Amino acid sequence: MNAQQARHWQESYQSQVEQQEKEKQVTVRKKSWLTTGEKIIYTFISACLVVAGFFVVSFSSSIDSLNREMQTLERTIETQQVTNQSLEFEKKELSKPDRIMKVAEENGLKIQGTKIKRAESISKNQGE
Repeated sequence: MNAQQARHWQESYQSQVEQQEKEKQVTVRKKSWLTTGEKIIYTFISACLVVAGFFVVSFSSSIDSLNREMQTLERTIETQQVTNQSLEFEKKELSKPDRIMKVAEENGLKIQGTKIKRAESISKNQGE
């Protein structure tokens, strides 16, 4: 082997070694601060938090609508109770014996020396 071939072989060997070193440098990966497993876990936890937040908002919205509906029903009940009380008062006023006598006389009914008593409903007394 002569000196020229040896130099040529040495240069080609050195260029191959340099290319391999460059390839090794390129293939070296940078390590991230999160592993793949940690990324999966964090993604799963984040998704669970978003779903839980959605359910909390949905639940509070349904409770709010139920409360509003309940308040509306309570107002309706109060209004109906006031109406019932006024009708009860009117019924008592209209069922007075003096008024009944007056209406009866206006319509031509003659009452001769009898006592008029207030009549109560039987079903009402039994219910109490």
